[in-house]
Amino acid sequence: MTIIMIFLAVIGGAMLSIQAAINSQLGSKVGVFKSAFLTFSIGALVTGLLIFFFEPKHALTLMDVPKWQLLGAMFGVPYIVIMVLAVQRIGAAIATVAVILGQLTMSMLIDNFGWLGNEPIPFSMSRLGAIVCLGIALFFIYSSSKSKAAPAKNPLSQAAANK
Repeated sequence: MTIIMIFLAVIGGAMLSIQAAINSQLGSKVGVFKSAFLTFSIGALVTGLLIFFFEPKHALTLMDVPKWQLLGAMFGVPYIVIMVLAVQRIGAAIATVAVILGQLTMSMLIDNFGWLGNEPIPFSMSRLGAIVCLGIALFFIYSSSKSKAAPAKNPLSQAAANK
């Protein structure tokens, strides 16, 4: 079951990269906040249908849980807005690796200290190594993108981009 969950998480990550690239294009044409609004509106509609048809009954409702737990819903908005802006300026790969580095770092802090009601998972040197490796990956992806962007663009590709 763990392998299946890891595989599903990888698929979820791939979907986030696709979403970021699409939202970046949409945001450049209609605006960052309209793009984010569309994402959350369609997401709310689809999730509402999933709840209606598939969600089993629970002992508690959203109004019964501790109110701080409802704040998690607000963290998606900055992510979507930041990605719409970032992908336009630095590309999908750099933005995504930077997001993953932020996720990994914060996740390890949450694990280590048991924040937000999670069971503590102690920090280790191998976990530090993962953060360092991801930081190095970000550096190499950024460096290679920067060096590729420097040469003058092909006039044919420039004309196609202007259409």
